[in-house]
Amino acid sequence: MSAQPSAEMPFLDHLEELRWRLLWSLLAVAIGVILAFAIMMRFDVIGILERPIAPLMHGRKLVYTHPGDPFRIVMSSSFSLGLVLALPVIFYQLWAFVSPALYRHEKRMVIPVLGGGVLLFLSGAALAFFLVLPLTFRFLLGFHTESLEPMITASAYFGMVLSLCLTFGAVFELPIVILALTALGVVTPAFLNKYRRHAIVLCIVAAAFITPDASPTSLAIVTLPLYLLYEVSVALAVVVHRRRVRRDMAVAAERVEAPA
Repeated sequence: MSAQPSAEMPFLDHLEELRWRLLWSLLAVAIGVILAFAIMMRFDVIGILERPIAPLMHGRKLVYTHPGDPFRIVMSSSFSLGLVLALPVIFYQLWAFVSPALYRHEKRMVIPVLGGGVLLFLSGAALAFFLVLPLTFRFLLGFHTESLEPMITASAYFGMVLSLCLTFGAVFELPIVILALTALGVVTPAFLNKYRRHAIVLCIVAAAFITPDASPTSLAIVTLPLYLLYEVSVALAVVVHRRRVRRDMAVAAERVEAPA
């Protein structure tokens, strides 16, 4: 039988530990931002971020209307990249906070789950950058007429790119969220199966909100991965729920067999 979780920690001690975990996470983000800023100063990251729209600019460059725009763009890009660099540390701090309440076999699942969380975030950001953004810009810029000349500002463009990539990365954490809720007993596979049709509708609504153009192509490209992630979440929830039920049955049997 796996070892039981350690004795409960007093509430104030939990708050103190949570405070330190948050401080370590913020420190990791700060270090990540500094590293990201150094990377942006060393390499042409701005040029890489321009790639989704570059083929549609026909040799023109993005413009800025305020002297501080270039610095703000570099800083916002550094913060976004620094957040990504800090994700392993943030996830580790989350694991370190909840691990005392986990059984031994549950702790063995944590590292693959955290690694999967980082991979899912990067996958969502990559989908936004390499597929959704080029299609979105092609769709939106196709609506200008001869009476209108597109003059895209750098601040608006990079704000859109960074926010969309971070949003997609966060949304792709859906399996991790459902896995955690299942492990805590908040949701069950039966619940997820019962509301599958509602999940399809929610995926479509979420796709309409996070895609700037809401064109049929973009909606399909975003909705399909979201629904597939939901189905993956259901499959993972089944595994976790079965283990939870077996564990609870084993604990109940031990209590019954224990001498008075």
